[in-house]
Amino acid sequence: MLKFDRQGLIPVVIQDDASADVLMVAFMNEEALQLTRQTGYTHFFSRSRNRIWRKGEQSGNAQEVRAIFVNCEENSLLVRVVQHGKAACHEGYYNCYYRRLLPDDSYEIVAERIFDPEEVYGVTQSETASSVAGSNTASQEIAQKLEASMTQLYGVYLYLRDHDLSEQSNTSRLLQERSHSYLVARLADEMQELADVQSGEHVHSGQEPDTILEGSQVGYWLFLIAASNNLGYNEFTPHVSLLSGHNECSGADKVVERRQECLNLLSSTQSAAIVLGLHLGFVLIGWACAEAKVSPLAPAEFDLQQMRRKGLVK
Repeated sequence: MLKFDRQGLIPVVIQDDASADVLMVAFMNEEALQLTRQTGYTHFFSRSRNRIWRKGEQSGNAQEVRAIFVNCEENSLLVRVVQHGKAACHEGYYNCYYRRLLPDDSYEIVAERIFDPEEVYGVTQSETASSVAGSNTASQEIAQKLEASMTQLYGVYLYLRDHDLSEQSNTSRLLQERSHSYLVARLADEMQELADVQSGEHVHSGQEPDTILEGSQVGYWLFLIAASNNLGYNEFTPHVSLLSGHNECSGADKVVERRQECLNLLSSTQSAAIVLGLHLGFVLIGWACAEAKVSPLAPAEFDLQQMRRKGLVK
């Protein structure tokens, strides 16, 4: 068993598979490690931004995984990769170790810069540093609000699962029946409609309200699948997945891929596969919110409003 620290993180050394050069050191949490193994590309957890990020999501300098090694104490990882784009460092260098420490404690730059960070990321280094400090607090507040909302939502579904209110609630009836294949089939329909909203093929009131509506529907079926499989909230942490999707830039082709992979995983009877499938499902809700420029909180808040009207929450 890998030993993550008290913050749920483990340090990871990234090494070029061809040259054996150390490219960078970063941290992964369990979800980032799962995504790395699942996709074949490195994902890390950013402590400053409090979210998972995929290496190269902005610069295109992705890292294709060749092998993952565990140290003797099981508290760090070595990942050998093929570095795409020829630069692993966000400062534009081949690796993050482009400075030599001199006897007087000053630094000497010993490598050639490959790209200009301002051109790639669109901001200067000073702007990046100042914006991280300000945005980190805001993103933490959003994450906390989203976690609170989704925890409350899931609590209602668990109550309807554990108390047979089939005569008053169709949701309770579905959770009593526990027809996994039916839930996955309904999820597939709603995920298609959510994607069609973004492409303009499915329109009710406009992209923003339609994204909130369809995003809430996708979340509904994902929560029912989780509840019917007796998963605790912390076993799949949907708020983390949704925010990961909201912060990640994915093309339409990648979304189609992920949707199909999500449904394939959720069709499994293995808990680990179902958890990964749930992750991808909530990632797609986050992606849709970003596409429509909708707050990641909006679908969950919409559902809570519906539950208040029905008297299920105060």
